[in-house]
Amino acid sequence: MAYTLTNLQDDIRNYTEVDTSVLSTSVINTIIRNAENKIYRAVDSDADRFYATSTTTSGNRFVTIPSDLRIIRYVQIKDSTDGNKQKFLDQRDTSFMAEYYNTPGTASGVPKYYANWDANFWVIAPTPNASFEITLAYIKSPTSLTDASVSGSGTYLSNKYQDLLLYGSLVEAYGYLKGPADMIQYYTQAYQRAIETYAIEQQGRRRRGEYEDGVIRTPLKSVNPSQ
Repeated sequence: MAYTLTNLQDDIRNYTEVDTSVLSTSVINTIIRNAENKIYRAVDSDADRFYATSTTTSGNRFVTIPSDLRIIRYVQIKDSTDGNKQKFLDQRDTSFMAEYYNTPGTASGVPKYYANWDANFWVIAPTPNASFEITLAYIKSPTSLTDASVSGSGTYLSNKYQDLLLYGSLVEAYGYLKGPADMIQYYTQAYQRAIETYAIEQQGRRRRGEYEDGVIRTPLKSVNPSQ
């Protein structure tokens, strides 16, 4: 069964055998968000991949980072001076950028490099001398199940990986309740098994094709008949 926010809240309270007087709505929503964040940081999910486009300004070497960005995967620029070909920008440190192009306020040409500047901007070099379209591929911050926009319909995680979200939430809940050590250990182990299989699917099986890699086969131990 896919989880809505209400379903998950009910299950957490039922599993921990407490009611709303102990796990209030605000507390249980924090528990759910903590579990979601732990999962999102542990595994790179295909559902969190996103793409955004922006346009550079001549003479400005800074590009605004999307508000929901967590990790930059790659950056491409459409080179209008070369038939609008899409070209990858190479990632470098800001120290490299300062050495490579030491007159940042002067427009120069088509950018070749980018670097993380701070939490709100990344910097490109050389400084663009025209408006170039940039495509940013990145890992975004998913919408939490506790958000009103998805609480009734569910999220990718709550609709497809209910066990993982439940076990992660129960680990957080028992920690908050200072529950029995054996229960915390049990649900921690259940969470670890769920996150491992989730990672294998998201970062392994979903990113390979039968044609290129062959069908996944489980090795069978075959005993020599002479033995």
